[in-house]
Amino acid sequence: MSNPIRILLADDHAVLRQGMAQALNMQPDMNVVAQAGNGVEAVQLVQAHQPDVALLDINMPEMDGVEATRQITAVAPQTGVIILTMYRRDDYVVEAIKAGASGYLLKEVELDELLAAIRAVARGDAVMDPAIAGRVLAALRQPQAKPKDDPDLAERDVEILRLLAEGLTNQEIADRLYIAEKTVRNRLTHIFRKLGVENRSQAIVYAHRKGLLDA
Repeated sequence: MSNPIRILLADDHAVLRQGMAQALNMQPDMNVVAQAGNGVEAVQLVQAHQPDVALLDINMPEMDGVEATRQITAVAPQTGVIILTMYRRDDYVVEAIKAGASGYLLKEVELDELLAAIRAVARGDAVMDPAIAGRVLAALRQPQAKPKDDPDLAERDVEILRLLAEGLTNQEIADRLYIAEKTVRNRLTHIFRKLGVENRSQAIVYAHRKGLLDA
């Protein structure tokens, strides 16, 4: 049996946080290794415990979830960050993704969907609540002139980016393009390096803002 997904929870509402920890710890493949009541504590505990996934609220004392995400992805790039919040504002979502978050979910999400999102981010995938995904991606599609120094991506790279923006996993992209899943992983590493980004969410935001996905 593989090791359980190690999770950090950060929320200033202790009762909610403890209830969520109890629900996650009931899953055989999950283990909540630390809990934080504010953003500063979250960053410190991530450094101490090196979890696979960190679930953060946006509105926390001392340091908000966006800044905590930025610091966590800097000191522990292997930790996938999911923002779990009540805020639907597009600017919060975009800022969280730019900070390095791999997921953005609303607190009204069903438990099964939350569990699936945690497992997806632990695998290296990105997730976004369907209630906000379409609106946010539409906002990111505002046409912009393409600067001369934009990366010159191969047609296959653009294909992969388009499928990434649709929310497909590496295996689903591989199946769609009739290539190996390992090839998709290698191409994504190449794409991230060319775009100067660190994860899938940032690549999608960059590609939309630069018009790289326009037909």
